[in-house]
Amino acid sequence: MALLPILCYPDPKLHTVAKPVPSVDARIKTLISNMLETMYDAKGIGLAATQVNVHERLIVIDVSESRQEALVLINPQLLWCSEQTHMNEEGCLSVPGIYDGVLRHDAIKIRAQDAQGQLREIEADGLLAVCIQHEMDHLLGKVFVEYLSPLKRNRIKSKMLKSQREARD
Repeated sequence: MALLPILCYPDPKLHTVAKPVPSVDARIKTLISNMLETMYDAKGIGLAATQVNVHERLIVIDVSESRQEALVLINPQLLWCSEQTHMNEEGCLSVPGIYDGVLRHDAIKIRAQDAQGQLREIEADGLLAVCIQHEMDHLLGKVFVEYLSPLKRNRIKSKMLKSQREARD
């Protein structure tokens, strides 16, 4: 397994729309392992392949306390979402140190392949529903800060660019 570099906002590659995973082969299984290791190392609860500069429809998630309940979603499709929404405080491994409120559906139902390529339907609410929606946005080339006002988004962009410059110096 290997740690993968995580793209940081406002990297334009984060806006790439992911293509379907053609098959769950050895390459994808290695990518899943590497993404899980990267997510756990970064203390995250979700990671989309887009964030590691692989533009395929693959997400790894673990919202468990034990950090032993990894969920792999390959080619996820949203089947249903509740009318009820809730403002949730979100952060992102691609936007380190930034947290803000995003309106998300309270409950969702998705269909996706698991790490073995088996098709599954998953109903989720609470933190898992929020995380799945957040990560599915990444597959569409959308970062959570795009839900914020242009003023907040520009402040975050400036802050991120400044910290990236300082890290290089």
